[in-house]
Amino acid sequence: MNYPVVFVTGSSRGIGRAIALRFAQSKHSKFHIAINCAHQKEELEQVKKELEELGAVCDIYFGDLSNYQEACRIFSEIQSELGNISILVNNAGIAGIELFQNMSYENYHHIIETNLLSTMNCSHLAIPSMIQAHSGKIINISSIWGNVGASCEVAYSASKGGINSFTKALGKELAPSNIQVNAIACGVIETQMNHCLSSEEKQALTQEIPAGRFGTPLEVAELVFQLANNHSYLNGQVLTLDGAWT
Repeated sequence: MNYPVVFVTGSSRGIGRAIALRFAQSKHSKFHIAINCAHQKEELEQVKKELEELGAVCDIYFGDLSNYQEACRIFSEIQSELGNISILVNNAGIAGIELFQNMSYENYHHIIETNLLSTMNCSHLAIPSMIQAHSGKIINISSIWGNVGASCEVAYSASKGGINSFTKALGKELAPSNIQVNAIACGVIETQMNHCLSSEEKQALTQEIPAGRFGTPLEVAELVFQLANNHSYLNGQVLTLDGAWT
């Protein structure tokens, strides 16, 4: 049976894993789920196992989506094996905490490539079939630092700010084709990305957040699922999910 194809990038752990699991857990709709990462192959295979145990049809597409030729290969494989992508979730991303003047060119270039260029590459490749179908959802996982900027996370903030502007512009461009493009600007989410923080730093950070806690990957996944299955008039928006922090 031809179920909608969902492609979740960076889905070996954290938010991406939670998003893939949320689609697999859907009780009212079935999806073919394509998952991806560039490095954690064993973890990605474990996610595939979890999805299949939930009864989902799932395939792994291993590779670096910031490389356009690699992205072309992956999209071609998804199309031939599962079909055209109906829902694209651009989640792949990395962070780095360092004074900008101390960052090497290689480090900040890598952050921009991984976060922003992979989002642009995947969207560029997904759009033609969505236009042909006159239907599609592109959901970009961003950050509050893309809204307001963060000291010592300049490159990360720039990459997420780029994603936010990309989302707004692309939403306007694709709205006539009934394709919705939205982003979620996450606050502090309890993932491995924050494991570099000490318990004291986490406690101090928690005290700054009016909700009094970090968000969870499941909460991000639930919002992604809602955007993917509803809200045809919501387009070109950056939705902030941060416990009222910013």
